[in-house]
Amino acid sequence: MAELFKILDAALASATQRSDHWLACRLGCHQCCVGVFPISQLDAEQLRDALDRAEQGVADRIRERAAASRARLTPKFPGDADSGLLFTEPQHEEAFEDFANDEPCPVLDPATGTCELYAARPVQCRTFGPPVRDAEDNLTVCELCFVDAPPEEVARCEFEQGWRPLEDELIAAAETRTGLHGATLIAFALSPQTNR
Repeated sequence: MAELFKILDAALASATQRSDHWLACRLGCHQCCVGVFPISQLDAEQLRDALDRAEQGVADRIRERAAASRARLTPKFPGDADSGLLFTEPQHEEAFEDFANDEPCPVLDPATGTCELYAARPVQCRTFGPPVRDAEDNLTVCELCFVDAPPEEVARCEFEQGWRPLEDELIAAAETRTGLHGATLIAFALSPQTNR
């Protein structure tokens, strides 16, 4: 995992340098921390390990927020709420499009607007901000970044993704270790009810 984080950090530093003033990302800016998104079992494992190592007061606050979030999300969870696995039925992916877009991340400290497990944040959190290619090969950016930027400027600042094969390898290993296969949500990964 350390190797992946090192590669991601270098790619982010490069994209950030090229993006310069187009990036709105700053300490306390946390719009991207509101609204759920799928995380891999690798991300879930990293977050749980970091939570286990966190200072007691921080860990207790995160666990409390995660349990409250899981309780809010469970009734319409697009997957198997018992295991926390998303997309266990074909209709779940479509249901996810409008699911919990206003739900804050349980790791977000609401008082400071900062991530309390920043060093273990999921890959999507590490790559959000600079232009990145989505599954359909479109360049996407945060709506606060690259405002009025010409397309060629957005393309010039693209986040390089040569690390994806390594991530896939590490995800497969994490799924083998945990016995959980597929995406989940942060609240379910950190909630004590999650079957591990």
